[in-house]
This record gives sequence, structure tokens and C-alpha cells, in this order.
Amino acid sequence: MIVGTVVCPHPPLLLRELTGGQDVAAELRKACTEALGALTALTPDVVVVVGGHDAPGEHAGGAVPVRGFGGTGERAPRERALPLSLGVARRLLDGAGYSGPVEMLTVAWDASAAETEAAGARIAGRSGRVGLLVMGDGGARRGLRAPGYLDERAFGFDEGIRRSLAAGDWTGLLGLDPGPAEELMVAGRAAFQVMGHAVAFSGTLVRPELLYADDPFGVMYFVATWLRGTG
Repeated sequence: MIVGTVVCPHPPLLLRELTGGQDVAAELRKACTEALGALTALTPDVVVVVGGHDAPGEHAGGAVPVRGFGGTGERAPRERALPLSLGVARRLLDGAGYSGPVEMLTVAWDASAAETEAAGARIAGRSGRVGLLVMGDGGARRGLRAPGYLDERAFGFDEGIRRSLAAGDWTGLLGLDPGPAEELMVAGRAAFQVMGHAVAFSGTLVRPELLYADDPFGVMYFVATWLRGTG
């Protein structure tokens, strides 16, 4: 049973070592911590993390990849480093004070509808109280200094994601078109669709709340909670 779902983004700047003296991601990190606090207050038996990566897989442990983005600390071999999405998730969970069991899964950036559906079904079919943490960014083409430069289509595409997260509308997430998502560098598309399928298969009502939606660096970031509802 999925007792709650949280959406957080995974920019490297959420790794505090990379922000220098001025924490430019403080507001975003605070929203993530608040969302995770609401999830962990539901006392899940396990938190399942889903994030994008080059390939699907399960990840047990591993180093947070700070050195790979110019930070200091332990230099971990590539095969021991967590993918960025999972590394940021691990750091956010630690920051929120969660010390319970965690399972980490990746979904390929270009995962098909069948692949995201299968992943969502597996999560929904688990026994016990499951907290789901979904790591995903919106479009990265929202400004002249954005990683993908400016593409006006990004605003409409991201608005669709925002509305779906704010309304608890899993059908909106399942309707995200992989083609435009790839063109607009929407790194969370596949993870969002795993989430949509998981919630759909679980068959439970959710109480949605959107805590953050902004593009401070030309990339759209969302923080949202879908906690188990009643009625």
C-alpha cells in the first residue's frame, strides 16, 4: 500500500557542498525537507525511490556523486557512485532525518509506456506501508541561460505537469508525450509516469499539495506531496 508519494527535483545544487558560501538552493531544499517530513510522518515500512538514469536498475548503497560535479570529498569509482537522481534523494532523506529502509530504483530516461507501467505496477503491488519518492526535473529550456537554451514550448509542457501535481491527477502524468519531453529536456518524464502508474494501480485517493514550482536556473523544479486520502 502506498501511504504517500513525494516529488522532488535532482539538480546538483541540492548537494550543499556545491553551493559555496551562499546556498542558492536553500528555498528549494527547504521545500523538499518539508515534503519528506510529511511522508516520513506516515511511518512507512520502506521508502522506495525512483529516479531517471541511462538504464533501469536497482541500486543498493553507493556514494553520493559530489566529486563528479566539482565538489570535494571521497573519490568513488564510477561503478560505486549513485546516479545523480538517487544521490540527491539519498542526501535529502538524510537531511530530513529519515533512517528507515530505503530501496532505490532507476528508470531509463527514454523508458516506454510499457516499461513505466510495469515499474509502477511492481511498486503498487508491494505489501506493507510504502512511501514513494519520485525524483524528476521539468523542462531545462526555460531561458537564454538555461542548459538547453530557450524553447517557448517548455512553458506549456511544464504547466501541464504543474497542474497534474497540484490536482493529484495521475492521468495527466501518464499523458506526457515522450517526444516533446525529450526535446525540452524534461528529465523527470519517465519517473513521473512510473508515479502515475503506481498511484493508479494502488487505487487510493490522494491529498495533493504543491509546495514548490519555479525555474530559478532555467530548469523547472517541482516539489509536491500526494498523501493517502480518505473518502
